[in-house]
Amino acid sequence: MKLNKNHSLSAIASLLNAQFIGDSEFIISGINEIHRVENGDLTFVNVEKYYKKALTSAATTIIIDKEVPCPEGKTLILSNDPFRDYNFLCQYFRPTPVPVNQHYSLGDAQIGEGTIIHSGCVIGNHVRIGKNCIIYPNVVIYDYCEIGDNVIIHANTTIGSDAFYFSNFKKMHSCGRAIIHDWVEIGANCSIDKGVSGDTIIGAYTKLDNQVHIGHDTEVGERCIFAAQVGIAGVSKIEDNVILWGKVGVTKDVVIGKGAIVMAAAGVAKSLEGGKAYFGAPAKESRKAFRELYAVAELPDLLAKLR
Repeated sequence: MKLNKNHSLSAIASLLNAQFIGDSEFIISGINEIHRVENGDLTFVNVEKYYKKALTSAATTIIIDKEVPCPEGKTLILSNDPFRDYNFLCQYFRPTPVPVNQHYSLGDAQIGEGTIIHSGCVIGNHVRIGKNCIIYPNVVIYDYCEIGDNVIIHANTTIGSDAFYFSNFKKMHSCGRAIIHDWVEIGANCSIDKGVSGDTIIGAYTKLDNQVHIGHDTEVGERCIFAAQVGIAGVSKIEDNVILWGKVGVTKDVVIGKGAIVMAAAGVAKSLEGGKAYFGAPAKESRKAFRELYAVAELPDLLAKLR
């Protein structure tokens, strides 16, 4: 992100109430993460093993959590939480705009103070949305759903659509709800089905990337992270602190234990213990899966030796 005008090192540091090392009039012209930095940019580092990468990058101002020798031609801002301060600067210089002339369809929903609903949204009857939420354009929230405080839902996402539940091609009427707890963020083009007669639940602080699907009556714990195109079938239970990387598929009626990590494109066909990493389809412990892949790769050479 390029700033609309140049700012001095001292001016930026004063916004953070932070100490700095270098010329107070040193110019900062942009803010970028480490993989995108250019001359004049400010970036941050908060992990010691990445200090060298940050200090030798094209960035000329680095927010860092430890006083270190300042490279020539660069400046440092000292912070006890570089991520927090970098995030503050991003929000300060490019805040989320408040929509003007909002046009959305609203039933008898209860909307909390400070919540922003963008144009094109449809909010059903008996819906409750908490305080300080942001609902981006064209989000649809079906009847009876509940959204907690400080929730962000990105464009074109649907909350509370009917369960995919049929008996001999006859549809089961969905009378449950979708419940989204506080501080959840849901990406664009996601779908979270309501329960058939119970509730589909997303726990506090959980973050969903774009194009994630959560099936009916599934319970997702707190502080989970699901990358793009994760799909979870109905009546599954995902415990706290689980990470599902891109394109992970989870079958119905399984449990993924607390702290499990499922690597990209894995297929979860049965319940998984917590605290372990998994890979493959069907998913198995990653060390075992990688050993098997290595063994298969060696088969042509082994067969050649037997001929």
